[in-house]
Amino acid sequence: MNKISISFASTSFEAKLNDSPTAQAIWSALPVEGQVTTWGDEIYFAIPVEMPQEEDARAEVEVGELGYWPMGDAFCIFFGPTPVSTDEKPRAYSPVNIIGEIHGEPAALRSIRDGEPVKLTRSVAE
Repeated sequence: MNKISISFASTSFEAKLNDSPTAQAIWSALPVEGQVTTWGDEIYFAIPVEMPQEEDARAEVEVGELGYWPMGDAFCIFFGPTPVSTDEKPRAYSPVNIIGEIHGEPAALRSIRDGEPVKLTRSVAE
């Protein structure tokens, strides 16, 4: 698994990408910069990667999971309920390719605001 850093203006998080084709395409495109959009307890932003929906894509996701939204070519970070959630668990607007998970306390992402800059980079090997 490849490790990445997700950096915002005020904080940063480490994350691991899985071995899916979408995660590998994102890894190959790094570094990537974007502008945050929030949707409930989800952060997403467009990235320069175009991938189809994978067979195991799903809308029901877990807190801390990272997804790629094929409809919007977007990198997604889920940390709580979204406007389409039916309980306290995150739910994507439509199926996302699961690409990894964030490390640290996902609730800290609630301080991130619309329009903040975000940068994805490869983490330095330990």
